[in-house]
Amino acid sequence: MHPTTHLLASWAVANVGGTTRRDRALITLSGVAPDLDGLGALVELPAKWLGAEPPDWYWFSRYHHVLGHNLLVCAVLAGACLFLAKRRLWTAFFACLAFHLHLLCDIVGARGPDGAHWPIPYLSPFSRVGWTWEHQWPLVSWQNLLITVALVVVTLALACRRGYSPVESISTRADAAVVAALRRRCGGGLASHIEEEPPMDANEQG
Repeated sequence: MHPTTHLLASWAVANVGGTTRRDRALITLSGVAPDLDGLGALVELPAKWLGAEPPDWYWFSRYHHVLGHNLLVCAVLAGACLFLAKRRLWTAFFACLAFHLHLLCDIVGARGPDGAHWPIPYLSPFSRVGWTWEHQWPLVSWQNLLITVALVVVTLALACRRGYSPVESISTRADAAVVAALRRRCGGGLASHIEEEPPMDANEQG
């Protein structure tokens, strides 16, 4: 699926498992980290547009859906959560959940425009056997669009109710402005049901 869809899905998981700003960021990052192996497209696509011979780093799957979409990377991310999170085991568990949700989304909805399936080499580098689903729908499809729209609605509702959004991972000040704007748009009906968040610890500020 599209990285934006993965981000919103991971943020939804983080809202269940993350009790602090840092823990939510770690869970969300674990859910989008698999697609870091797709950065080769930033080199390959410009090369194609310029008429040069592009390296096969993305479209031919030398790296994308290979380097980041496996159990070993999941273990590394969980280990980082055990080291960095406030609620270590809890955050590591939900980080693994977000990571595997990413893989599931790619298995069901990441078929290429040429109809080719994009398998997930879950046991790489120990095995190159890829997991796939014969009914995998295209990356550009109404199913993926519907899921993304639903996640946008969930994200906006959570931001209005809980007082923070995915922007908090970048800047709490910008996040406060975003949430304030959303709450103004939500109107009084939802405002009466807003749950107040406890004040953040000093190490959660910034």
